[in-house]
Amino acid sequence: MSDTVRYEVNEGLATVTLNRPDAMNALDNETKNALRDTLQRAAADDEVRAVLLTGNGRAFCVGQDLKEHTRSLERSGGSALTTVEEHYNPITLALAGMPKPVVAGVNGVAAGAGAGFAFACDHRVMADTAAFNTSFAGVALTADSGVSWTLPRLVGPSRAADLLLFPRSVKADEALQLGLANRVVPAAELAAEAEAVARRLAQGPTAAYAALKESLAYGSSHSLAESLAKESELQVRVGGSADHRIAVEAFVKKEEPRFTGR
Repeated sequence: MSDTVRYEVNEGLATVTLNRPDAMNALDNETKNALRDTLQRAAADDEVRAVLLTGNGRAFCVGQDLKEHTRSLERSGGSALTTVEEHYNPITLALAGMPKPVVAGVNGVAAGAGAGFAFACDHRVMADTAAFNTSFAGVALTADSGVSWTLPRLVGPSRAADLLLFPRSVKADEALQLGLANRVVPAAELAAEAEAVARRLAQGPTAAYAALKESLAYGSSHSLAESLAKESELQVRVGGSADHRIAVEAFVKKEEPRFTGR
């Protein structure tokens, strides 16, 4: 494991922390490799029932490490952007396609791919001092890290185009209003609140959450009839889970269900 990404699993919650605070968690190759591998590890681990992605220091993630990127451009020109296929695509797919909920604890600025990774999460808890910035056009690049897919779904196509064509700092209060953040809390409370949200999800019906994520992704690009068929398929699958039986029994007994994640 690299020191640039911390990984801890406790009571079903995997906490993934970007750990280059002196570089505002900029994404150099070591960090990108470690983040990709760590998220894929969390996705495959049956003991992990939810994931919390956050950053150490004053930034969540400012995106590509431009110092390293400059050296890559000098050596290889445009081929330096193969990092999108090698790193950003699998990281984004690991977050969005994770068969368990993913919470972003946005502790500071999230720019470029850093914003993209936060947008790919299922829930964003944001410090009141944090901000988003698409930043791609500012360095004469197009969107990556899934932003062309996630951003229009969060804010609508017109606002997405505006945020991409005219990149700027979107502070927490505006991010909440636009739908980029699900909740905003004082910076001093961010770590505790993000963990509480993620831990609540880690104690929930994991298979149902996975099916919900799958149905939402499917429904975004299929017809109503196709989406209804997918809902039926997923409902049959989840209806056979132990957690469904636990939930029904608890409801009848007027008790709180204690989910197992199975």
